[in-house]
Amino acid sequence: MNEVSSSSTTPEQSLIYQPSSIIDRLALNSLFPKPQPLEVELGSGDGSFIVQWAALHPERNFLAVERLLGRLRKIDKKGRRAGLQNLRAVRLEAWYLVEYLLPPGCVSALHIYFPDPWPKRKHRKNRLINAAFAEAAARALASEGVVYLRTDDPDYFKQMLEVFAAHQNFRPTQTQADLQGVITDFEREFKKRGVATLSAAYARI
Repeated sequence: MNEVSSSSTTPEQSLIYQPSSIIDRLALNSLFPKPQPLEVELGSGDGSFIVQWAALHPERNFLAVERLLGRLRKIDKKGRRAGLQNLRAVRLEAWYLVEYLLPPGCVSALHIYFPDPWPKRKHRKNRLINAAFAEAAARALASEGVVYLRTDDPDYFKQMLEVFAAHQNFRPTQTQADLQGVITDFEREFKKRGVATLSAAYARI
């Protein structure tokens, strides 16, 4: 499968982007045909959410972040089938991308839906959402950029709220109705089983 190396793709070319460096900030202008506001989904799964959302908003660019190659290929297949020029996917750890590769102030929205809850107490240090992540997110987000959060785990949700409430650069905000209506693959399964989705959003001050 060919990986993209330029800002535009043909239907045969992959939407998967291979950074030329994992220590330099991403050159976002080389990823997309148009310089548009950027939204990033961390842990995109099979792409159920980001492909739908990108199709609804051609006036924005979208970056799907996923570390599992099989899932990344599903995102690529769905995105190309939908003819999306405003979507790219990258195989990286979510925290690493936010901490080291996103240019400061470049992101208008971060979508973090159903991250691994690491439910055992001894494993909670592995959770993505913590004080250090909130600090990195504050650097990556533009002014009034928003972090959107969803989880099915009440304990992790409590931690998410505490982390962002404690950071001086974030304030609670609302999630618009149209965004709430676009769900992930995990969320679809949870809804079938009657598991509630817990959601919150915080804007960068």
